[in-house]
Amino acid sequence: MHIGIIASARHPIREPFAGGLEMHTHAMATGLRGRGHEVTVFAAAESDPALGVEALCPRASQLDLSEAASIDPSMLTDRFMAEHHAYLHLMLRLPERDFDLVQNSSLHYLPVAMANGLAAPLVTTLHTPPTPWIESAVDAATDVSNVTFVSVSEHNARAWTQVPVHRIIRNGVDPTAWPFRPDGDPDCASWTGRIVPEKGPHLAIDAAHAAGLRIHLAGPPDPTYLHDHVLPRLRPGDAYLGHLPQADLAEVVGAAGVHLATPCWDEPFGLVVPEALACGTPVAAFDRGATGEILTRRCGRLAPPGDVAALAGAALQARELARVDCRRRVEEHFSLDAMVDGYERLYEGMLS
Repeated sequence: MHIGIIASARHPIREPFAGGLEMHTHAMATGLRGRGHEVTVFAAAESDPALGVEALCPRASQLDLSEAASIDPSMLTDRFMAEHHAYLHLMLRLPERDFDLVQNSSLHYLPVAMANGLAAPLVTTLHTPPTPWIESAVDAATDVSNVTFVSVSEHNARAWTQVPVHRIIRNGVDPTAWPFRPDGDPDCASWTGRIVPEKGPHLAIDAAHAAGLRIHLAGPPDPTYLHDHVLPRLRPGDAYLGHLPQADLAEVVGAAGVHLATPCWDEPFGLVVPEALACGTPVAAFDRGATGEILTRRCGRLAPPGDVAALAGAALQARELARVDCRRRVEEHFSLDAMVDGYERLYEGMLS
């Protein structure tokens, strides 16, 4: 198949990844190309050139606006205008391309709102909880019969009550990129992800200390939150390691005795959980969003959301679990191959 992938324009699709969405898009493009499909990724120009990228988003400063338009007090932010312009430009020129199918992995409303102008069917993956932009695009579109909506989890599918979810295809990780470690330091926990309040790394630090564990954290930070709520909590033996490429993240997670996941919002999926499991590292997590769909009693423990003491207890229990069972969970249910299989079956059914 000749497949076009619409990526998020907000961050380049390259390492170190800005977040799970960028990692997922990179994995999808790589996995589909590995199956022999011709793939074109519409993404920020600075993305990994190995993906077959066509530049999607000109900088806001490059928009050709008149002086009068630029000072219009009703004008929205530069970032909004840049993204709107990028997706508008893309959706106006996509009908001229010969794609068999277009995979929309962006979070923008225009690919959905303008899908009926495409000759090829559009698959839109819902990576987030419901947003007013997507719901309003579905409501405003004269016809969304050309769009197939996929959710990354059962939990997220149930949340999208105003959008018809046609299929659930869970995210997957490449086990070869997250090497199995038969042992980890039982006195050290790991935590990875964006260093932002909704991910709750400050609670992971508190839980690790309550369990008598050191903790190593990594991820792209919100500087204010990092300096006000994360760094002051660290003790000797703890470390914030910065924004790391995937191979270094795998080393950090695989070396730990337990991985902590602390979502403070309804996580639609949470790639950090199968990433840790692929390394053989058991997971202790708050039971929010889709986390309970990933973990079983053989590979992790769940704690009530926000309960630091319960998470500390869960961490001590989880670190005793067999690491081979953690790895097996990913290989059987959350691998990159399993995810690409799901999308291939969907695409082939749509085009048959």
